[in-house]
Amino acid sequence: MPEDGEYYGKHGEPRKYDPAFKGPIHNRSCTDIVCCILFIVAILGYIAVGILAWSQGDPRKAIYPTDSRGQFCGQAGTPLETKRLLFYFNIMKCASPMVLLEFQCPTTQMCVEKCPDRFMTLVKAYTNKNDFDYYKSFCKEGVTNTMGIPEILKLGLCPAMLTPSKSFTRRCFPALGQKGGVIMVGNNSHFDDGTGTMREAKDLVNGVKNATVVIEARQVVMKIFEDYTQSWYWILLGLVIAMLTSLLFIVLLRYLAGIMVWVMIAMVIVVIGYGIFHCYMEYAALKGEPGADVTLQEIGFQTDFAVYLQIRQTWLAFMIILAIVEVIIILLLIFLRKRILLAIALIKEASRAVGHVMCSLFYPLFTFVLLAMVIAYWAVTAVFLSTSNEPVYKVFNETVCEHSRRTCDPANYTTSPMKKECPDSQCLFAFYGGETVYHKYLIGLQFYNVFLFFWCANFVTALGQMTLAGAFASYYWAFNKPADIPAFPVFSSLGRSLRYHTGTLAFGSLILSIIQIIRVLLEYLDHKLKGAQNKFAKFLLCCLKCCFWCLEKFIKFLNRNAYIMVAIYGKNFCTSARDAFFLLMRNMIRVAVLDKVTDFLLFLGKLLIVGLVGIFAFFFFSGRVKAFENTAPHLHYYWVPILTVVIGSYLIAHGFFSVYAMCVDTLFLCFCEDLERNDGSAAQPYYMSSTLREILWKNTGEDPSVSPAQQPQDEEPQEEDAA
Repeated sequence: MPEDGEYYGKHGEPRKYDPAFKGPIHNRSCTDIVCCILFIVAILGYIAVGILAWSQGDPRKAIYPTDSRGQFCGQAGTPLETKRLLFYFNIMKCASPMVLLEFQCPTTQMCVEKCPDRFMTLVKAYTNKNDFDYYKSFCKEGVTNTMGIPEILKLGLCPAMLTPSKSFTRRCFPALGQKGGVIMVGNNSHFDDGTGTMREAKDLVNGVKNATVVIEARQVVMKIFEDYTQSWYWILLGLVIAMLTSLLFIVLLRYLAGIMVWVMIAMVIVVIGYGIFHCYMEYAALKGEPGADVTLQEIGFQTDFAVYLQIRQTWLAFMIILAIVEVIIILLLIFLRKRILLAIALIKEASRAVGHVMCSLFYPLFTFVLLAMVIAYWAVTAVFLSTSNEPVYKVFNETVCEHSRRTCDPANYTTSPMKKECPDSQCLFAFYGGETVYHKYLIGLQFYNVFLFFWCANFVTALGQMTLAGAFASYYWAFNKPADIPAFPVFSSLGRSLRYHTGTLAFGSLILSIIQIIRVLLEYLDHKLKGAQNKFAKFLLCCLKCCFWCLEKFIKFLNRNAYIMVAIYGKNFCTSARDAFFLLMRNMIRVAVLDKVTDFLLFLGKLLIVGLVGIFAFFFFSGRVKAFENTAPHLHYYWVPILTVVIGSYLIAHGFFSVYAMCVDTLFLCFCEDLERNDGSAAQPYYMSSTLREILWKNTGEDPSVSPAQQPQDEEPQEEDAA
């Protein structure tokens, strides 16, 4: 063997021959108990946070508009059920900078059934009974025909004027337009503000602009939500297609590994090539189109993302990115052409292992269910935490008042000293907040929610890795296949992982979660310091982000191999991580030659499935194919279901191919251990199959001739290498 004693000494001692070793050890004890207890305590705390959030939160605050009394417009089962829209008494007050600070206009707001559709002042409406009856639908309760105009305005019961308005995200905003370069509201460029003063329609612009800044993100979210309600069944169909395609690939890999890998490589190149061609055609088609030469920097951020597809620079950027990816893949294939043949043989051996442990293909469904539960719990808890604030009321006034912007109680404000000192002031709903201990630590609870989400998600992923590693290790160390393979290797491995190694799984996932939460904090700092002029701070932050990204990748790699060693030997996390690291270092050349090339080929398989399903989704939802024009749903943003299908397809493909990847990694570590434990003699025969033996001799250049007595017995006939 190429490794000598000195090399071994630098990276730990190799395993010795043990005639009693027959695969994953069944007589084992619990590992990392302290971390197991810590994880259980953290989960109990997480449940307590969820219960607290659900008891304090109210998701209606994120769904319904809120009037000046803190009531929800359009809430079912309340007197405001039919009044779904929010009406502003004086929209021009929304032009105040305080709107952006407090997220609430300093004017009375009330729920109405529909927005006003005509110009009208209180003075003019008061002279006509029909007009006044219409006007009162936009006033507070208690307005009668016997009350005088000064009394109504003094008590703040009615707005001084009405302007034609339209509903926008369930709020009434002036129906502004433009005619001949002049801002119009309704069909007029001027309006009476209710005090007899004529104002220009452009005076309403700032008020509308500030009010829409607060809810612009909400508008996009609502449109996206509507798109999901219109296209969810088509998205589900796309994900089912992705699942069937992934399953078909796995089945074909089982019997035609070599052919499928080469077909997969060729199709990836073709699909990316078509993407480059399509981007070029779109780029060329926009030549000479008005506004198509505007740069992305000039257009800035737009909520309607379809605008970007009308710009040539967007398609040029897509084309360059795809071309770079294509060139990188082709160059890698050229340089790795000899290693690909060896990797195909390793994939073929993994296919045989998967064939003997078929239930492993369905294990990702169990992982998916657990991850869905973790994500759902985190999302629901986050929503309830963010809506668990109490309504805060503040003093808003027309004239100078020392109590302005102070908190108040609307129940007894009319008799309070603040009202007496500032007669024209009102106590209006401002925002959701609170001064209790719970509200002060709300940010900490949100942070805890995010951290536990990372920890639980990583724990579920780690459980899947250890379970599959134990099952495939049982396959490898069975001398007579399939006779010596346990009856239910996946279930046995899952039971061992949960019974003995919950603490180890929690330990490994905790380390990874800490790094991930640090990366989240670095991204938050980067967002906060975007406008900073300190070049050194930006450089330092960039270096930290890069270092922690690399550290996360290394920890994921180390954890994965540590879980394989835990599944086999049942030792604690630190010992297993050390053994796995030294074993890989003793076989560094094989790691680079076989394991990583195999991962690259499996990544191409995922890329192909995502590309095929993504192209189909693009032509369907964008309406580019005439056959689907009447079938495809009408959407605000057709990229929403496309992106959802693409991301979902990748996750599904990753779930199926992760079984292969885990199988390859497990077989590779077992293969390296087999080389150290045994020498291929009759007394110490190898457990590897003839296919893996061929990989070994091709890699080392030694003579593959071995006597039949030294070969492990495999009852399944060897398949010819399709490569």
